[in-house]
Amino acid sequence: MEMEIRYSTHPSDSKHYDTETLRKHYLQPRVFVKDEVALTYSHNDRIIFGGVMPAEKTLTLEAGKEMGVDYFLERREMGIINIGGKGTVLLDGVSYELDTQDGMYVPMGVKEVSFTSADANQPAKFYINSCPAHKAFEIKKISLADANHVHLGDPDNLNVRTINQYVHPAVCQSCQLVMGMTILEKGSVWNTMPCHTHARRMEVYLYFNFPEDQRVFHFMGEGDETRHIVMAPDQAVISPSWSIHSGVGTTNYTFIWGMCGENQTFDDMDTIAIKDMK
Repeated sequence: MEMEIRYSTHPSDSKHYDTETLRKHYLQPRVFVKDEVALTYSHNDRIIFGGVMPAEKTLTLEAGKEMGVDYFLERREMGIINIGGKGTVLLDGVSYELDTQDGMYVPMGVKEVSFTSADANQPAKFYINSCPAHKAFEIKKISLADANHVHLGDPDNLNVRTINQYVHPAVCQSCQLVMGMTILEKGSVWNTMPCHTHARRMEVYLYFNFPEDQRVFHFMGEGDETRHIVMAPDQAVISPSWSIHSGVGTTNYTFIWGMCGENQTFDDMDTIAIKDMK
């Protein structure tokens, strides 16, 4: 298991970053690696995010020195969404089968967490978000149909999309993690525009489900000092609480979002008018 550390940055610093430095601090291009657990520990609200892609091996979550505990979920909770082939998550000896677009919430206190794929030629791609927790809630498997669906956008603004809330108060209890998947319709390319910040929560996006030769331009930074990061499929990007997080693609795409911080109020945000952006 690999754990990469990313430290927090200040908005007054990031406005001076060139393309390479922006990507170094915020982009994570290495999410799904065959037969590896590839995780990133961000000091922004101490979220851990990354991919688990078992093929010929069973992969297990372990607690490293970075966490200072005996097992991964000793003081954490976790959300999982599978974007690959069929797979199984084993939690303290109990198996949960996750097909494509199935997710689940795993509470604090689960000691043994392992992952397998049903077919090595079509491996599961388990994307996880984990954050500190103070209480153990119930394990819950969440299919796409079980998620809370919010339909937004219109064709004139090229942003028709469905926000599918998996780990969310409307679906299951969690300490602070909120996680879901937004699917853009064909012909729509904009997400989260008009953009916003939410100073009470940070966020991570994983962009996927678009061709290898296409790209998503992810916008970040303060509303009057924006920057962009060009994203390939299956790449993740960190959004600090002071930053906008919006994107436009050269085609339609899907992304998984995960938040942690002070509250779980999804619409607690500070909207920035398009005309005020710079």
